[in-house]
Amino acid sequence: MADIIDLKRSKTLRLFNPEKGITVSRPPGRGSGYWAGAGSILYDEEEKKFYLYYRLRRPRLVEGGREIGRGYECRVAESNDGIEFKTIWKADKSYFGGISLEKASLIKTIEGRYRLYISYVDPEDNRWRIDMMESDRIEDLDPTKKIKIFTPGDLRIEGIKDPEVVIIGGLYYMFVSYAPSPEDIDPVLRTKMHETADVYNTGITKSCTGLAISSDGISFRWVGDVLSPEGDTWDAYATRITTILYSPPIFYALYDGSRDVSENYEEKLGLAVSFDLKVFERVTTESPLLLSPYSSGSVRYVNAVCVFGKIYYYYEMALEDGSHELRVSVVEP
Repeated sequence: MADIIDLKRSKTLRLFNPEKGITVSRPPGRGSGYWAGAGSILYDEEEKKFYLYYRLRRPRLVEGGREIGRGYECRVAESNDGIEFKTIWKADKSYFGGISLEKASLIKTIEGRYRLYISYVDPEDNRWRIDMMESDRIEDLDPTKKIKIFTPGDLRIEGIKDPEVVIIGGLYYMFVSYAPSPEDIDPVLRTKMHETADVYNTGITKSCTGLAISSDGISFRWVGDVLSPEGDTWDAYATRITTILYSPPIFYALYDGSRDVSENYEEKLGLAVSFDLKVFERVTTESPLLLSPYSSGSVRYVNAVCVFGKIYYYYEMALEDGSHELRVSVVEP
């Protein structure tokens, strides 16, 4: 007999207390603009190890015409227990155009190879794009051999970043933050959108979540928008999905939300649900799901994995001095 689900009983996702999390990586400095986070967690069942991607950031600083701040380095660290990590791979932003890099998605393919889908600012047009690198060993991931996955020009949008890739039924589902193009763009507006090399921090467009699907994880078909800001709510400017958890029959999506452009870089955590990964309904319609007790209250870039019957939540959290720290919280599902 098929399992029967009682729809009159509440079924919710077990959450975590951000303040009680364990530090995985500290920010590279004190104060606003210093961050460790934007994580992507992978548990490799064959190796019995956790692998965690994250990036380090400094405040914006231009010297000699070069941006030496912003997202300057990315790393992958390994762990036996999901808490104590050791760096096994890293790359600086010079391999990615030299402006800034951000969230990536670390996966193990159906064929057993490691892939890192990474977002960075393309110096050719100052717009965010997504590339991918692949190897049999994480230590051998080579940024000089990265291949294009998406540029904004491919989709007639203004930016695409922060990929989150999951494998379902032999297909690769990629959720991304994308910036739609305004209806009327003149040369002045286009300059304003991209002169700072971060369209998401201009207030001219918004941060939406889109979906693309692929059979090989390389050539993706753009499906379209799945979660966008709407109305005058706490998440009226950004709705960026950062992780997907599945508890049949529900897909839970944790997303980063912000009210307006002033909260860009200081997003809060939201929750949405779906039955097909194409239509999402917000659960957190009135307020964020969780907050940091410090400074901006930001808890963002949550990425989670279920291992040993527990959920390991990795997240970037605002501290008292305004910097962001990468933490992990482990909870029973």
